[in-house]
Amino acid sequence: MASFSASIDLPPVPSSVPLARQLVRNVLHTWAAPQDRLDAELLVTELVANVVDHARVDVLTLELALAGAWLRIGVVDGDAVRPVLRELSTAHERGRGMQLVAAIADRWGAEDHEGGKRVWVELSPTLVGEPG
Repeated sequence: MASFSASIDLPPVPSSVPLARQLVRNVLHTWAAPQDRLDAELLVTELVANVVDHARVDVLTLELALAGAWLRIGVVDGDAVRPVLRELSTAHERGRGMQLVAAIADRWGAEDHEGGKRVWVELSPTLVGEPG
């Protein structure tokens, strides 16, 4: 299987969230990636929305890589504060995004990157017969 990669810089504004989702949809289609595209779109939505909502930066970078059968989505920003996986609470309207990320991604994490951070997720291929 071929390996592909792509990255794009986006402003950390609300309109970048649906744009990132559309970019993921189109790139995965072009690559004929074997992952569940709706899962990938949801994951990128959460990661980009976190930067828009919480990071005070001028730019974010969306990174996509398909290596073998695994898809890796990364979002890089210049804010060193890492996302927090909070316990679910009915007392708060928000704060469930990283719970969704942890539940959907096969693997996820955050790492230091040039004074900021990279938050990444990985998705394995969808099993044959599952919707993709």
